[in-house]
Amino acid sequence: MDGFGPRPPQLRPGRALAHTPGASGSGSPHRSDGRTPQTPRGGRHTDLDGRPGTTPPVPGRPTFLLGLSALLLALITWQVAAHGPLARADERLSGTLVRPGRFSELLADLGNATVAVPVLAVVLVYVAVRDRRAGADRWWLPSTAAALLVAALPALIVPLKELIARPGPPVMGPGTGFYPSGHTATATIAYGTAALLLLPRLHATWARRTVLAASVTLNLAVAVGLIRRGYHWPLDVVASWCLGALLLTALAMFLSRSTGRSSAGTPSSRTGPS
Repeated sequence: MDGFGPRPPQLRPGRALAHTPGASGSGSPHRSDGRTPQTPRGGRHTDLDGRPGTTPPVPGRPTFLLGLSALLLALITWQVAAHGPLARADERLSGTLVRPGRFSELLADLGNATVAVPVLAVVLVYVAVRDRRAGADRWWLPSTAAALLVAALPALIVPLKELIARPGPPVMGPGTGFYPSGHTATATIAYGTAALLLLPRLHATWARRTVLAASVTLNLAVAVGLIRRGYHWPLDVVASWCLGALLLTALAMFLSRSTGRSSAGTPSSRTGPS
């Protein structure tokens, strides 16, 4: 009976394991006949790099970034206002970094509103026209929200400058109102918002990487110029980066939720089981 009795089916060498539950823990998610599965797992959207992702974005990451940015901004502000150990170390570091020169001044000028805001304006017009031609329901919303954010930036920066009243580096002479850096905040919001709006609308990987690299490079250039020229202490720049991260994350969350609500209200053209 050992050779002829009933027993579980045996796998043959080279047989496909697509439907075998034990092939990879809980089974392979792909069908052996090559057709697209009709499960939510097979219908996932892809992220900016073309890899499978989830829509809407994974919960928790924006909240973590908001919390971390707010915590760092609060810590730096407290140290600067109380002239604590971190602020004193910041001043000593600045003394070793300041090397006034024409090149550093040109880099700092990239954070001027007369330079950064027109760059963003071109992107806002492009995004609005592109979305309208594509038939988007709220084609005006991303550009309008970004424009309002830039317009509201002075209302956030100026009160902080007056409240903290931090003196500037020695090369700036007497005066206060250097914390946080307005040039850094302008560059972070203008170039960061431009990248935030362009990335989802670019299909080529090289184009997305180019836009992201350009945004990061411009912001780093502004920071180097401000610190090397002696326009700001290093912590003035870092604090503006934290504030910019808060605002950009909030803008991204707002646009994501608004787009999600708009998509949910649009009848789907797909038929059959989901």
